[in-house]
Amino acid sequence: MSGSILIVDDEKGQRDILTAILQKQGYATAAVPGAREALAKLADKEFDLILTDLKMQGMSGMELMETLLTDNNRQCVVMMTAHGTIDSAVEAMKKGAFDYLEKPLEREDLLLTVKRAFEHIGLLHENAVLHRKLKETMAISNMIGEHPKIKEVARIIGKIAPTSSTVLIYGESGTGKELVAKAVHDGSPRRDKPFFAINCAAIPDTLIESELFGHEKGSFTGAASREIGLLEASQGGTIFLDEIGEMNVAMQAKLLRAIQEKEIRRVGGKVNIPIDVRIISATNRDLEVEIKKGTFREDLFYRLNVIRVTLPPLRERGNDIATLADFFLEKYSAASGIALNGISKPALKILMNYSWPGNVRQLESVIERGVLMAESDQILPEDLPAEVHEEMANITKLPFEFPPQGISIEELERDLIIKAMERADGIISKAAPLLGMSYKTLQYRLEKFGIERS
Repeated sequence: MSGSILIVDDEKGQRDILTAILQKQGYATAAVPGAREALAKLADKEFDLILTDLKMQGMSGMELMETLLTDNNRQCVVMMTAHGTIDSAVEAMKKGAFDYLEKPLEREDLLLTVKRAFEHIGLLHENAVLHRKLKETMAISNMIGEHPKIKEVARIIGKIAPTSSTVLIYGESGTGKELVAKAVHDGSPRRDKPFFAINCAAIPDTLIESELFGHEKGSFTGAASREIGLLEASQGGTIFLDEIGEMNVAMQAKLLRAIQEKEIRRVGGKVNIPIDVRIISATNRDLEVEIKKGTFREDLFYRLNVIRVTLPPLRERGNDIATLADFFLEKYSAASGIALNGISKPALKILMNYSWPGNVRQLESVIERGVLMAESDQILPEDLPAEVHEEMANITKLPFEFPPQGISIEELERDLIIKAMERADGIISKAAPLLGMSYKTLQYRLEKFGIERS
């Protein structure tokens, strides 16, 4: 057996007997003569079980238990009571004691009660762990992985979901921004209300106002009937505005007003309609850069950016690539009826070394193709698409020959940084992954070489 027990009894003989019996069974024990000493002991160390006498000099066992349960309602307490005070022991159980033992104690009764107490403690602990894991997985149920960055995303979602604050999700295309938005909605009090998603980049500027706000009959050519918009249809729920950075500035002004006033007006309408909708938006652009360019309103940015969630690209998630690949393999094997035993080591090595510009969405597509193309019981390198192989081939060889005069490593590094910054339109956060550097490292290198961000 294992577990820690604090024995509280003002009779030394009783403490010694209990200590001898329990230690022989493998329990770690400590013994003190009174409740005050017990509290002092518990201030320094936690015990799984408190085994306390009911009647003691000074502070009683009942008072000790009430103090302990006030501080920690999961603390397990077993009360020991002399014959004739059973009513008090029953009262103690009503107040939260796990059980009671009648003195003089019988060895078998003692060990059975302690065993049951530790089974109860184990169940409480297991339940707490499951609740914590469930909270995390419910918060981000469709996102799989153990990398600290993705766990941090799950932790943030668990905290922000119950609120009504607007959320702005940053992440490259394919990182799962809509999954995060849905997880926030599912973890909120709005979970039973509608959730609508709209891709601002996929709808022409001429139609996006009608899509969001709705329109009245005859308000424009083709408006044959009144239609409610997604903001109105989401009443009480959540709307997810994906690629918010693609929305034109005029539409941004109308969205800002809707958020501020909590009301909308349909296109061609004359009546303001109150709305109660949580706004979650997402972008793969640096909106602060877009503000400086004049393509995104600063006031709207601050309305949307109350809480920011940043999703890591797949290339920064280490072994999550293998975990996700196995998940998608199982998913598409079941869907297609093709039984596979996994991904071969050479194929997995290629997957782990690939840069995944399309992130999780691209990995899913590659594994689906691999399942369909596999001719053995595993996905082999030849079952993977050409672009994955080509990048791996390029990694294993230098893209140039050494010139006769040799090269300057510093000049080569400077040229590579300039090329990366040009490719990333001067945005450090986009150029850093191209070079396999952190944001701070690239920032230091830019200063070291005197390279202007522009």
